Amino acid sequence: MKGSGAAGVATVGAAGIEVAENVLTETQSAVLPLVPYLDTLRGVFIAVALAGIGVAIYARIDDWKRGQR
Repeated sequence: MKGSGAAGVATVGAAGIEVAENVLTETQSAVLPLVPYLDTLRGVFIAVALAGIGVAIYARIDDWKRGQR
C-alpha cells in the first residue's frame, strides 16, 4: 500500500510530461518567427525589470522620508 501513492504520482507525472511535450511542440511553431527578436526582447524585459526595481526603491525611500517605515 505504501508504494501505491508513489505509483499514482509517477503515472500523473508521466501524463503531465506528455501534455507538456505536446504544448511545447505546438508553441514552437509560434515562437520560431520571434527568434530574430530575442535579443531585443531580452533587453526589453531587463529594462522593465530594472524599472520595477527603481520604482520599488523610490517607494521605499519616499516612505522612509515620510517616516512611514
